[in-house]
Order: sequence, then C-alpha cells, then structure tokens
Amino acid sequence: MKLRSFGRTGVDVSEIGFGAWAIGGAWGDVSSQDAKAALHAALDAGVSFIDTADVYGDGRSEQLIAEVLKERGGARPFVATKAGRRLSPHVAAGYTRENLTAFVERSLANLKTDCLDLVQLHCPPPEVYYQQEVFGHMDDLVAAGKIRHYGVSVEKVEEALKAIEYPNVKSIQIIFNIFRQRPAALFLEEAKRRNIAVIARVPLASGLLTGKMSAGTTFAADDHRNFNRHGEAFDVGETFSGVPYEVALAAVDKIRKLVPDGVPMAQFALRWILMEHGVTTVIPGARNVQQAESNSAASALPAIPAQVMQALQQIYLHDIAPYVHQRW
Repeated sequence: MKLRSFGRTGVDVSEIGFGAWAIGGAWGDVSSQDAKAALHAALDAGVSFIDTADVYGDGRSEQLIAEVLKERGGARPFVATKAGRRLSPHVAAGYTRENLTAFVERSLANLKTDCLDLVQLHCPPPEVYYQQEVFGHMDDLVAAGKIRHYGVSVEKVEEALKAIEYPNVKSIQIIFNIFRQRPAALFLEEAKRRNIAVIARVPLASGLLTGKMSAGTTFAADDHRNFNRHGEAFDVGETFSGVPYEVALAAVDKIRKLVPDGVPMAQFALRWILMEHGVTTVIPGARNVQQAESNSAASALPAIPAQVMQALQQIYLHDIAPYVHQRW
C-alpha cells in the first residue's frame, strides 16, 4: 500500500482508504459481523485512513470503527468523521458553536477517543461557506483539544474553492471519479498549490464503475440507490454520481473495453483516480472482506497508459459531461 502526505497535517495516509458509509446504513443490510470483518481486512491490507460521519447509521459506523480499533490495539489509523447533517432542518443557522460542539462530543464518545483526527463540515448549505464565524467555531474546537484538524466535505467545485480560502481548512472531500472529472480542471491544481489534502469520495459511482450492474439490478428499500435516484433524500450527485442510470450503463460498456485483462473494473476505476497526484486518498466502501481486499489492491496496479486515459476522458466528455459537468 502506497502512502501520500495528508496536506499540512504532517501525517502520511494510505492512498486507498476505507469509506465507512456502507457499514453504517443506506446501502441495504450489512451485518455488524460483515462490517467489522471488512474493516479488519482493509486495515490488514495497509489501509490507514478511515472516513465516516456521525449520521452514518445514526452513529453505528463510528461505533463499529471504535470496536474494531479496540480489538486490534496498537497504532490507530487516521480517522475522519463529519458533522452538521444531524441538523433537522439542515440549514445554515444551525451551524452554531453549541451545535457543532455537541456533534463533536457525540463523535468523541462514539469513536471512544479523546481527540478526533479530522472533522469535516458535512456538505453544509451554501451560505455556510461565507460565514467566517463557523470556521472560527472549528478553530476553537481545535484550541480546546477536541479535534486536531478540520476540513469540509463539499458537493460543488465552487464550494471547494471557497472553503480553502479559510487558512485552517486542511482538507476537502469531493466526488471525483471517471464520471465526475470536473475537479481536475481547476480545483485539484489549486489544492496542490495550497497543500490541501483531497479525499475522493463516491469513487465507484455508487457501484456502477464495478461493471457488475445491469438494467435488471435491484436495490433494497433502505439503499440510497433505490430511494435517492432523483435526490429525494439528499443531493442526487451522491447517487450514481448524478448520472442517469441507463446513460451510465452504456458508458460502462465502453469503459469495459479499456480495462486490462484480469483486472477488476473497480480496481481500474480506483487506479484512474490515483493517476491524479492532487488526490491524497480515495475512500471506496466495502460491505465484506472480498470488497475490502480488492479495493486495497488497487494501490499496486501499474499506471494507466496515456492513450487509455485520453480514451476515458473522451467517454466522459461525450457521454457523461452533459449531465454532470456544469452542475457540480
């Protein structure tokens, strides 16, 4: 497993991380046994970065992570969580000192630690990016020793560019994959210039880029790929990267022809993201040991040839960009 520097934190993390949304909820049923086994497998494979949130399973994800880390003992991986989405309604006025402190203290209890490595504002409303006092509250939580670093998880490139204007924002989490290439045009270069860590989420476009889905694939009632296809619960860009399902399947068929023999498409899609040196870590989810091991193996794949990278860009520009490029 290769490591990359996590921005200005002084910490090196695995370039393949573990996205812990699926083990919390909204991806169909994942047993605690399977969830913990997947996390153990990822850590055994050299993963040293875990991403979760206080709303994933209403704290279940954070609690499972704490159980696994207690079972393992020894050096802890870098664990990032998020705060803000517990607000109901989720509005900018809720990003108060009192609320943010309460969210952080709840995560401290769930993760059974005295100080959180990284807390990310969880896709806050657009107004929050212009409220300096919110970032001041985060500075105060650092000063109080409750968190070491903070960042922002964003929906749009423009939000990312605004967030990194705040001097103590250490990281940005953003959707970046073969179906969402816009961040590479401007944001990633600016993040490199400012030494901002970049966490690439939804790397497999909610499973589409595994190449295992078809028009007949069905999803459980509690799986966001069923209930959020049109943005009913949260931003539609979080589900299938915002690409209409049938359009995405047609593009996947074209991508399939570019994948080397013997390489799972999921690993190929993760390796594509790692070709961008502005990315610090990629956080695919895993529901079982096999997925966790396969994801981790993407770090060892050779570089993707330039002509294949160009072909993938053309598929994006012609087939996918009209649906997503200007929106996010």
